[in-house]
Amino acid sequence: MTVSPSRGVAVAGLAVALPPLVVTNADLEARLDTSDAWITERSGIRERRIGGSTGDLAAEAGALALAESGLRPDDINLLILATETPDALMPSTAAAVAGSLGLTCGSFDLNAACAGFVYGIAIASQLVVGGIDRVLLIGADTMSSITDQAERTTAVLFADGAAALVLEATTDPGAGVLGWESGTDGSLRGILYCEHGETIKMQGPEVFKKAVRVVTSSCQHALEVAKVTAADIDLFVPHQANLRIIDAAARRLDIAEDRWAVVVDTTGNTSAASIPLALARARDEGRLRDGSLLLLSGFGAGMTWASAVVRWAGRPTP
Repeated sequence: MTVSPSRGVAVAGLAVALPPLVVTNADLEARLDTSDAWITERSGIRERRIGGSTGDLAAEAGALALAESGLRPDDINLLILATETPDALMPSTAAAVAGSLGLTCGSFDLNAACAGFVYGIAIASQLVVGGIDRVLLIGADTMSSITDQAERTTAVLFADGAAALVLEATTDPGAGVLGWESGTDGSLRGILYCEHGETIKMQGPEVFKKAVRVVTSSCQHALEVAKVTAADIDLFVPHQANLRIIDAAARRLDIAEDRWAVVVDTTGNTSAASIPLALARARDEGRLRDGSLLLLSGFGAGMTWASAVVRWAGRPTP
C-alpha cells in the first residue's frame, strides 16, 4: 500500500455499542470452577458485556458514529462490517445493518476473525485514498453466541460488542494508513476454530505462543513499510484477547506500558470489535490526538493476522 500524493484518511466519527449486561469474574466464579484471581492473572479480564445480536450492536454503533460525524446515510459510499459472528449465512449482516441505518451504498461482511478490523481499515483506507469519499467501518462480534458457557477456559474470555468509525477523505496525504502487513498460516487452523452449529475450540497455550510470535513479526514488518520505528509510536493498539499476550508482544517490540491502549479488562475478547473499542477508550482518556502515530495489530483464528501503522486525524478542515 502506498500513500496518495493528494488524499489522506481522517476519522469523522467514532462510537461504540455494548450490551447492558455486565458479567463480572465474581459472577463466573459462582457458576464455574474458576476464580477472580485465576481469570485476572491469566487474561487481565475483570468483567465483560454479554447479549444482543451482531447486527443490532453494529447498527447501534454505526448510528452513533454517523450522528457524531453529522453525516446523513446518503453521505456514506460503502459499509464494511468486520465480524466472525454474522447473524445469518445470507444475506450478509452488513446488508441488514445498512437497512437499519438507511444506507443504500455497497456493503459487505469481512471475516478475518480477530484481525478483521485491521483488514477493514487497510481496505477502507485504500479505497478512500483511491477516490471513495466516505466509508463506514464497523467491527462487531457476539462471541458469547459461539462460546460454551460451561467451559471455563473460553467462557471467561469471550464477550460481545461493537464499534464504528466513519472514515473520510482529507487533503492531508500524511493521515491514515502509512503501512500495513498481513498473513495467514492455515496449518494452525486447529488451535482455534468453531464449526457450524458448534462452539469455540481453543488450545490456549498454543494460541498464546503463536500469537506473540506473529504479532511481533507483523508489527515489525508494518513499521518497516511505514518507515518508522517502535520508538515513534504514540499508541500501541493490539487486539484485546489477553493482557498477557499484549504484554509479551509489547515487550518484544520495546513499547512501554504507558503507550498501550487496553480495554480488555472491562470488555473481554470481542474479536473484531476489540481494537476500535480500545481506540474509543483512548480517545475518551485524551490519549488519541490529531497526528498521533498508532500501531494496530490483530490476530486470531486461521491463524490470521494483520498490523497497520496509522497516522490519526480528526475531521478535515473544510
